[in-house]
Amino acid sequence: MTTASEDGEPAVPIVCPECGTEARIPLGELADTLDRHNADRHDGAEVARVDPDVADSLADLVVADLGLLEDE
Repeated sequence: MTTASEDGEPAVPIVCPECGTEARIPLGELADTLDRHNADRHDGAEVARVDPDVADSLADLVVADLGLLEDE
């Protein structure tokens, strides 16, 4: 899913289907990197994004952690 960068910060995989770009970006740089790529290469359209499989897995973990699917 994610790996750590050299300084130990988690690195998140991103993809851009239009450019064919795949990279792992340190979590602290993720939003800025995606924004800059999309602004520079896609006129601001949100084309590059966190790998969809990773995003789905993270969403599942958050839902489980918050107990949103538990019966009352």
